[in-house]
Amino acid sequence: METREFIIDESSENIRLDVFLSGEMEDKSRSYIQGLIEKSQIKVNGILKKSNYKLKLKDIVHISIPDPVGLDIEPEDIPLDIVYEDSDVIVVNKPQGMVVHPASGVYTGTLVNALLNHCKDLSGINGVTRPGIVHRIDKDTSGVLVVAKNDRAHNKLAEQLKDHSMTRSYIALVEGILKKDEGTIDAPLGRHPVERIKIAVVKNGKDAVTHYKVLERFKNATLVECVLETGRTHQIRVHMAHIGHPLIGDPVYGYKKQRFNLNGQMLHAKKLGFIHPSTNEYIEFTSDLPEYFKKILNILKNELK
Repeated sequence: METREFIIDESSENIRLDVFLSGEMEDKSRSYIQGLIEKSQIKVNGILKKSNYKLKLKDIVHISIPDPVGLDIEPEDIPLDIVYEDSDVIVVNKPQGMVVHPASGVYTGTLVNALLNHCKDLSGINGVTRPGIVHRIDKDTSGVLVVAKNDRAHNKLAEQLKDHSMTRSYIALVEGILKKDEGTIDAPLGRHPVERIKIAVVKNGKDAVTHYKVLERFKNATLVECVLETGRTHQIRVHMAHIGHPLIGDPVYGYKKQRFNLNGQMLHAKKLGFIHPSTNEYIEFTSDLPEYFKKILNILKNELK
């Protein structure tokens, strides 16, 4: 049985117990959490509480999560764009719209389903639903990511993520005109104090640093390269919105009225580099912008003519 514990700070005061936990536990749905509360698997300060309990400062929330029962992630014959592969790692180019791994309510059509059909030797560190997954990119973000084929490779790649030595560069199309040619956004991120499904810049959040560089300016949009120093959830999307330039097409942090008919934010994982877990040599991979991205850029370029 897995256990988790949270200590409530000022940013989470007066929020319902189930709402808070559904925000903190991204891999669990609100209905699942409510079920745990009903089954006495969640306690606050050692006492059973209802779903609508309003959290207080310094409350200690303890969760006991039963082991999964009978959940089999099936291999699926889904095409993979493999950039590189050897006995330790697979580097894939993930398309926009594909979820990286199964989670509550999504058990098919994911990158993991496709990987299981392609090969059986994936690391088991992250359990049955996330075999081989070292890091993630959002469903509607396209681009390169690395998958570990064994636990040794997984541990070495995870260590590079932890010490920020892995190279991760993204191309983003943002609203408005950035005046500075380059800059750094150093702003801590955590759960939004009210809208718990969102990430926000918060006082007591986790350190988050994004470096950006302007690549091209359009009539009312800017193409930028973003290099991650840290890798927090939705980091680029929240950081760019924080400085007044949300990503075009972003349904969560972007403008309510969008000028293009898009399926999600204009964000592409362009470059990925790391020390190979066996050879100890630095290797780097790049991914071309997908066609939908190029199409929008061409529209913006034509507006300048």
